[in-house]
Amino acid sequence: MTDEELWGQVRAGASEAFGQLFERHAQAVFAYCLRRTGTWAVAEDLVSVVFLETWRKRASVVVEGSLLPWLYTVALGVTRNHQRARTRYKAALGKVPPQHADDDHADDVARRVDAEARTRAVIAELEKLPAGDREVLEMSAWSDLSQAQIARVLGIPVGTVKSRLARAQRTVRGALVKEAL
Repeated sequence: MTDEELWGQVRAGASEAFGQLFERHAQAVFAYCLRRTGTWAVAEDLVSVVFLETWRKRASVVVEGSLLPWLYTVALGVTRNHQRARTRYKAALGKVPPQHADDDHADDVARRVDAEARTRAVIAELEKLPAGDREVLEMSAWSDLSQAQIARVLGIPVGTVKSRLARAQRTVRGALVKEAL
């Protein structure tokens, strides 16, 4: 049976036909991904993504002859996305200061334990806030949004954002000061 005939069955929802196409072309897609990434494990993962995307878009794809050109098109996009993500990850790692071998890990562990306890205390206080106040405070503190942007996101006036933010900050600050005493 040709790819075109199998693809017609796939478009009708026949997963068995898709399995046959996978068996027929997975090795070629794997080889392509391997050449683009240089890593077996990554290539295997990307083959899964290629066929997942192919299945997801099956209703809009018309195959004339072989499915392989379409699979290569999808594989190209998937490998490019992978490379972009990898580049962003490396750039982010490059911004992290290197850990010195002679650092005392006990101090680091103590700092992390203290930070975790403080974080749990903050989260506990945030959970006590009314939902509207908590949303405004979280967006202000963690999302780098201006008050006008927060108002747009939540669909409320800027004045409401300001009052909710002030009330939430007062409540959380007061609770944390009590906690510290």
